[in-house]
Amino acid sequence: MWIVELAFTEAPERLAARPAHRALLTELHEKGVVRMSGPLADDSGAVLVFDVPDRPELDRLLAADPYFTTPGVEVTRIREWAPFLT
Repeated sequence: MWIVELAFTEAPERLAARPAHRALLTELHEKGVVRMSGPLADDSGAVLVFDVPDRPELDRLLAADPYFTTPGVEVTRIREWAPFLT
């Protein structure tokens, strides 16, 4: 699994792009690719957990969602995660 951490600014483009981004995440969740995602409580960023086998697959998914390159959205960290409880 992979954890993707985002940081947000108040850029209006981010809010305009969010509905399409959330629709895509919902589709990926239904397929078991996105295990969970959501904004931080203070809306300064978000955390997403992807269940994909490797970094190239994760990079492909991130590239397919324009939200990740929208003004006001910054991918700050990507880490591989090995949970023992799910």
